[in-house]
Amino acid sequence: MGFEAKAKSEKEILRTRYRHERHERFIDHSYAHLLRTPEFISATTIASYFSYGDEPSTKALNEGLLKEGKRVLLPRINGDFIEWVEWDGSSEKIKVGKKLSEPIGEVFTEPTSIDLIIVPALRVDRSGYRLGQGGGYYDRALPLLRAWRIGLIHPDEISGSDLPREEHDIPLNAAATHDLILRFKG
Repeated sequence: MGFEAKAKSEKEILRTRYRHERHERFIDHSYAHLLRTPEFISATTIASYFSYGDEPSTKALNEGLLKEGKRVLLPRINGDFIEWVEWDGSSEKIKVGKKLSEPIGEVFTEPTSIDLIIVPALRVDRSGYRLGQGGGYYDRALPLLRAWRIGLIHPDEISGSDLPREEHDIPLNAAATHDLILRFKG
């Protein structure tokens, strides 16, 4: 088994385990404390997402960003890629699916002007590498952005050991729990 195949296999095993652990330990918290950090204060265009299920909740954070006058972009899946759509907070501009809610509207055409991106993660290691849900959408999106990258996790989801990595994996600049922000060197 080659390196890439082994890493993918390890990632799938870990995803299954981490999803189960997340479900068993889930407590809903607000991540609105991030609005007071220097990175969020200085950003004008922020890519976020709609959390679902046991993911850390982005509801209060997204509402807070809009109240602060930030331009909020949300992801919409188009084939194998994410396209970003500006969202004004209106529920009428959301298409609700089985798991995902996606914005309705025109595609944001200046992704290099995104200052900060909030990224979903199942786990983040001490070097800032994340394990996502496995669709690869953020793996394809992050190299196209120059944005500061922060992953939202629950308190017990910072990994004490390195997560499996592939060549295309890009580390985050920080990870946040409901009461902590951990910035990574690099």
